[in-house]
Order: sequence, then structure tokens, then C-alpha cells
Amino acid sequence: MAEPDSTDRHERRARAASSARLRGALDAIGTGAYVVDEQGRILAVNTCAERMLGRSAAELVGHDAHELLHRGPQGQPLSTTRCGMRPSLHAGLPAQHHDDHFARADGTLLHISWLITPYALDDGATGTLVVFHTPEQAPPADPDTQRTTEPLSELERLALLAETTTRLTATLDVEEALRRLVALVVPRLADWVVVDLITERDEVWRTAVVEADGDSLVHHEELQGPMPPIPEESLMPLSRALRGAASTLTGPETYQRDPDSGIAVEQRRLFDATGIHSAAIAPIRSTREVLGALTLGRARTTGHFTGADLSLLEDIARRAGLALDNARLYQRQRKVAETMQNHLLPQMPRVAGLQMTVRYLPAPDASQVGGDWYDAFALSERATALVIGDVVGHDLEAAAGMAQLRNMLRAYAWSQKEPPSRIVERLDEAIMPITDVTMATLIFGRVIEGEDGRWELAWTNAGHPPPLLVTRDGLARYLTEDHGLLLGTGVRQSRPDARTELPPGSTLVLYTDGLIEVPGRTLDDGLDRLRQHAAALAHRPLESFTDLLLHRVHPPGHDDVALLAVRTPHP
Repeated sequence: MAEPDSTDRHERRARAASSARLRGALDAIGTGAYVVDEQGRILAVNTCAERMLGRSAAELVGHDAHELLHRGPQGQPLSTTRCGMRPSLHAGLPAQHHDDHFARADGTLLHISWLITPYALDDGATGTLVVFHTPEQAPPADPDTQRTTEPLSELERLALLAETTTRLTATLDVEEALRRLVALVVPRLADWVVVDLITERDEVWRTAVVEADGDSLVHHEELQGPMPPIPEESLMPLSRALRGAASTLTGPETYQRDPDSGIAVEQRRLFDATGIHSAAIAPIRSTREVLGALTLGRARTTGHFTGADLSLLEDIARRAGLALDNARLYQRQRKVAETMQNHLLPQMPRVAGLQMTVRYLPAPDASQVGGDWYDAFALSERATALVIGDVVGHDLEAAAGMAQLRNMLRAYAWSQKEPPSRIVERLDEAIMPITDVTMATLIFGRVIEGEDGRWELAWTNAGHPPPLLVTRDGLARYLTEDHGLLLGTGVRQSRPDARTELPPGSTLVLYTDGLIEVPGRTLDDGLDRLRQHAAALAHRPLESFTDLLLHRVHPPGHDDVALLAVRTPHP
């Protein structure tokens, strides 16, 4: 449900959630790190950076990082032209430097090495990740890890892990999380990436086989699909990873021996088809179970994967496992909520002379299923009740509250032969003592056919977006008469009633606020957009009118939408 400042409140909550995700990702880094926006203002810092700089997050976030932190060797402020970080930051390019200085809160200097890299933010903008440490903290080079391909530095490794955490936890869609995982590891770490997932029915599915071809990613669907069962005793690398037993470095020679299982046969086919000469395989685990396995392969790149590479892959797979598990749990809960709400929403009655159609659209990402609902039911031979409502919240509790309100309203409307305003007053009086609903908006109306065949709407509005009436000639207006308070405020006052004629062939549209709320736009903008498109579609059959209206107006991914459209008969 939306109150007048609901869009601003939604944006504030989104910013807070984004900042919390950034903070969580940065805290996974073992050294100082912060993220800045395109202007160089600090968006989030980790605990290690707070400790190293002697400043709290509140003292850092929102400030220009260059002005606050960057200093010369003697502690003097640096102009932007002398800053080694600034040009690369504004150009959106990775860079690193091993001899620089940051100012601590107590005025002392911190001698640092830093690395910066572009960083995708939740809102689609690009920021910059800054990772820094004191040079004496830098780990010594391990001669055993030298190879033909250029290894990642420790800072690059930490930056990649931070980006992995943030990008994967920023979505609750499994397919999108897998796309992001693939884009993170190829071509940066390998020529090929293979993802095998264990389904909820304990089947293995080769979900992704992707090759890096220059800057492009090529999906090889012919190598994807169902896999044989996981063998219990197999010592082959992929089998062990899918059991959660171990990470392994391997190559095609491992699978040239007699296969011990169907999975081994599929692995031989993979190596033959891709030309991979070196592979690293790690289990994808959640805190509860093994979800699958992640494989990196080199075909065109020279050199073999090393133990250091395997350690990095394990860290990436661990983060992927947590993100995928969260996405699966979310989708499972969402399916339960959608099923519950779809069962709670009623079937429309058949009313002679009236056409009625309804739609319910859950938001795919921005919120869980909530308290949006519609209802229609016969009151007498010539009167039909229409309801559109929205209970505060986006969860199963809101959906349950919606069911309570709907059933109570039906009982009052059927048993009390009173104006709509009095029915809603009774409902408002009952909310606090006998329901779990905190606040809600709704429109309750009666469509009445007169003796002369004319149709009339009598209604009361409790804090809900106004009904839209569209004539068959495309004249559209909002029914804004006598708007009352939303339910659950505790204020006891008389509610107004309103009446209007419904011309022949006209369409009445009742809807919830998810149809008109667009981030960054005002409610008036959303109302104007809805009115304009409804007028343009007035000549369409009602089913087509409804579907096209939702397609043109509904902001994708923002909020749930319930819609009820009623059309009177043509003369």
C-alpha cells in the first residue's frame, strides 16, 4: 500500500539495503576497502578501512575521498591534477599504485598501496572499488605459483572476491545469479566455465557451458542438459565435487581411463569438445547442502591451473553457493506466497449485461507477494459489489491480512443494507480488535442497474488511488470525489459517499498503486500515464484493453498490481 511519501520511502529503503549489501561485501575483504560513486564520494567502507584510517563509517560515507584522504609524502593536500588515482577513477579504468599516502583522523599519515577497479552498483550505475593496504602487509610472492599466464595480485584477488559477493547477492533470481557468476570468471580467470547444479529432486543438470571468445561469451547449449546420477564411490574429480568432498585440479588425461560412471563419460565428452587442457573444479556449497560444482577450463590459454588458482576458485564457489541458496529459498517462499494469494483471490461472478476482467501481477524482484487484492460479488438481482484494496506490507502476513479484510467486508456488505461509506466505517472499527492488519486502503462500490437500463456506481474511497472511468469515445477522467482516510488510523469520522453514472460502453478501472508508482517519477506522472493509455485503448475488447494497459503502464519489477476492469453494455 502507498501513502503520499511511499515512493521516497521505498527509495530510502532501497538505498539502505544497497548500502548494507555493499558493506557486507567489503567486510569479506581482508584489508581496507571502500566504494565511491562517479563523483568520487564514498558510498560504503569496510570495518578494516575504519580501523586503518581511524574514522567511523559515518565520518567517511558521503565525503569526497580525494579531499578527505589523499595526501602527499609530507602530509600536504594534493591537487586533483597530482592525484595518481583520480584520472583512472574518472576514466573508469583499473589502476594500482604502490607508494601513496592516506590521512588518518588523528593527522598521521598511512603509507599505502592501492588498487582501483570499476564496480557495478545496484541501481545500474558504475562506481569504483578502492582496495588498499600498508606495503608491509603485502604477502610475499610465492615462487611455486609462477606460470606462463599472469597471476592475479593479492589486491586483484581481493577485489574480485568483493565484486563476486556484491554482484551475486544483489539478485534473488537464480538464472541472473548464474549469468553474473559466468561474467565474473571468464575471460578473467579461464577460457571456459562450466556450472553443474543439483536440482531439488537430486538430479544433476549441466546448467551452463560458456566459452570466452574475445570479449564475447558463447553459450554451448549442445553441451548442456541433464547429467547421470552422482556415483557414491567414484574418485573422479567432478563426482567428488558434486558430493562436496573436494576441490581438484585435473585435465583430459584423468578421463581417458575406463569410465567408472555416466558422469565420467560426460566429462570425457566435455574435454573432447572444448579442447580444455587444464581444469579446476570446486563444489558449490551452501550452509546446508551441496548445490553443484563450478569448473574453470583453459584451452587457448597456456599454462596449467595451480593451487593458488584452486584456492581462489573455492572462495568464488563458496560465495556463489550462498547467493544461489538465498535465491532458491526466496523463489521457494515466493512460490508459496503466490500460490496462497492466487487461491485467496476470488473468481469473478457472472453479471448479466456487465463484462468484468481481473489481473494480478506479482513484482518479480522488488518485493514479495503482499496484500493487493480485488473482489466482486452479487448483492442483489441488480447490484454488484466491487472492491480493490491494498494491505500494508509485502509478505505472507500482508496476504493473510488481505484475506481477513476481504471476508469481513463481504459479510458486512451482504448483511448490512447500508451505504458503502457505512460498510467501510464498520470495517475500519473492526480492524484493530479482530485482525492483524495495521493499515490498508480500499475502494468499496456498488454497480447498480436501474429500471431504465442505465448503470450507476455508488462508492466510497478509503485512501486508495481513484477509480478511472473511460467512455467508449476515449474520454477518461478520475473519480476523485470525496476521498476519505485510509483504514487503521484510529481516527473515527464519517466517511463520504459518491455516485456517478456509467455511460453505455464505458470502462471502469480499479487498480492498486503498483500500477502508477514509478521510481523517480511523481504519482501525478503515473496517473497521467495511466489515463493517457486507457483513453487510447478504449475501443479495444475488455480482455485486450486490460492486457495492453498493463503491458504499457506497469513498471516492471517495482511492485505488485491488482486490477479490476468493468465495462457496461453498449446501447
